[in-house]
Amino acid sequence: MKLQHFTKIVSVSVVLACAGAAHADEGATSAQAIAMVKQGITFIKANGKDKGYAEISSKISQFKDRDLYLVVYGLDGTVRAHGANEKMIGKNLIDLKDVDGKAFVKERVELAAAKGTFWQDYKFTNPTNKKIEPKSMYCERLEDSAVCGGIYK
Repeated sequence: MKLQHFTKIVSVSVVLACAGAAHADEGATSAQAIAMVKQGITFIKANGKDKGYAEISSKISQFKDRDLYLVVYGLDGTVRAHGANEKMIGKNLIDLKDVDGKAFVKERVELAAAKGTFWQDYKFTNPTNKKIEPKSMYCERLEDSAVCGGIYK
């Protein structure tokens, strides 16, 4: 009787562990991207741009979750904060194109100026597997910048 109970407990534990591991491998959702962008904007407003950009760009940032991270672009195309590659900070990437030739940074800042809140599709390297994949980026304008977080499809 005790062996059967122990076997059930082990079986349930294995199922739960596998479910957790599967979740860890999944990418972020669109709802999570929207929520993170809104949290990033709230943080920047509450703490100022310098502290906000530093937190977004930190290796241990609260604004990183699996393949989801925040970036902030000035409306001139200059990276102000980058959650996956701090070497991009300060660089003007207005002419950067994806593998299909899409000038996604130029499009992003134009959409930020015109719409304020939007989704944008392009291709980019997924930081978790280093493969170029389709990506959808959710962005919201904050003064003279766009705060964005994206999901891989």
